[in-house]
Amino acid sequence: MPSAYRMVPLLNLPYEVRIGLRYTRAGRRARRRNAFISFISAVSMAGIALGVAALIVVLSVMNGFVKEVRERMLAAVAHVEIGSTGGHLIDPQSVIAQAKRNPEVTAAAPFVNAQGMFAQGDIVRGALVRGVDPALEPEVSDIARKTAGGDVSLLVDGQFNVILGIELARALRVTVGDKVTLISPQGTVTPAGVVPRLRQFTVVGTFSSGHFEFDSSLAMIHLGDAQRLYRAEGPTGVRLRLRDAERAPQVAGELARSLPAGMLVRDWSRQNPTYFAAVRAEKRMMFIILTLIVAVAAFNLVSTLVMTVTEKQADIAILRTLGASPRSVMAVFIVQGALIGVFGTLIGAGGGLLLAANLDVLVPAIERLMNVQFLPREVYFISALPSDPRAADIVPITVISLVLSLVATLYPSWRASRTRPAEALRYD
Repeated sequence: MPSAYRMVPLLNLPYEVRIGLRYTRAGRRARRRNAFISFISAVSMAGIALGVAALIVVLSVMNGFVKEVRERMLAAVAHVEIGSTGGHLIDPQSVIAQAKRNPEVTAAAPFVNAQGMFAQGDIVRGALVRGVDPALEPEVSDIARKTAGGDVSLLVDGQFNVILGIELARALRVTVGDKVTLISPQGTVTPAGVVPRLRQFTVVGTFSSGHFEFDSSLAMIHLGDAQRLYRAEGPTGVRLRLRDAERAPQVAGELARSLPAGMLVRDWSRQNPTYFAAVRAEKRMMFIILTLIVAVAAFNLVSTLVMTVTEKQADIAILRTLGASPRSVMAVFIVQGALIGVFGTLIGAGGGLLLAANLDVLVPAIERLMNVQFLPREVYFISALPSDPRAADIVPITVISLVLSLVATLYPSWRASRTRPAEALRYD
C-alpha cells in the first residue's frame, strides 16, 4: 500500500517519464547484477557535483582576490580624476560644481600631483607628492582614514607637515616628529645656474593602504604647501568619489561630455589597465579549464547509459512490442540521464556556494588543524583567502553543466531507440 501511495503523484506524468524515474531510483532495490550500474550512476552524479563545486569555488576566490586588490587600490586612487590639458585648473570650484551635478558623484576634492625626492641624512627616495585639502580629502580617499600617529587635519597650510606611506617612512628611517627634506625637480634659475628647490617638512603621521606600491611611494602634504613649493597656479585636478565604483567608466564618459573642452577625465580602471586585463584573461582560462572537468564528469553518463541500455534490452523490446515508438524509448533514457545531470549539478551548485560562502571559516580551521599557513603575511599582502561568489559566474556554470549532461544522454538514448524487439527477445 505505501508503494502504491507513493506512485499516485506520478500517474499524471507521461509513461516515458515514469519509467525513466523508475530506472533512476532502481538502485536501492536493484538486483545484484544491477548494483554496478547503480554505482556508476552515483559516481557520474558525484563527478558532476564535484566539478561544478570546484568551478564555483575557484571563480569565487578569484573574484575575492580581485575585489580585495581593487578595494586596496581605491584607498589611494580616486574613482574618477578630472584634469586639464593646461596642467592645472584655473577655477576648480566651478569644475567641482559641474561634476556634482551628476547623481553618481558623492564627493569631490582638489589635489596637486607632483614628483619629488625625500632626503634624510644620506638616504634619498623618490616619491609621488600629493597636495590635498585636509577638510575634503577624507571624503574621497580612504587613506585619510588609515593614518597612524596623526590624521590629515595636522596638514596645516604654511606649517609644511607631511604624512608618508608606511614603507616610505621605513625606507627613510623616520618616525613621527622627524624632519625630512623634500627636493623639487623644478629648480630655481640663479646666476650660478639652476638650483633645486628644497623644503624641510615635519613628519606628522604615516598611512598604510595595504598596497605596497602606494605605501612605498606616496606622500601627502597640504594643498597650499604643494602649490607654493611647485609654483603651481592652481590644483592639478579634482578627485571624485562615486556611489558605485563599478560605474566609474560610464560616469567618466558622461562627465567628459558635460564638462567644457580642455578637461581630461580618467577613471580608476584606466590607471591599471594591464593588471585588470590580465586578471580577466586568467579568469576566462580557469573557467575553460575547469569546465573541461565538468565535461569529463558529464560524459561519464555515456558509459552509464550504455550499460543501462545493454542491461534493459528485454524491457526495451517489451515496450516496443506494446506499441512504444522509438522516440518514446529514447525519451525514457534521456529522462534517466538528465535526472543524474540535474541532481549532480544542483548538489554541486549548492555545495560550491556553501563552501564559497564559508571559506573565511573553513580555511582558518584547516590551517589550525594542519598547522600550516597557506598565505603567509611575510610573502603575500593578502593573508586571508577572500571569496566573492557572483550570480554572473554561477548561472553560466549551472547552465553549461546541464547542457553537457543532456548532450551526453543523446547517443545512448538513440541506440536504445534502435533496438529490434525480435533480436532482443531471441534468447529470453
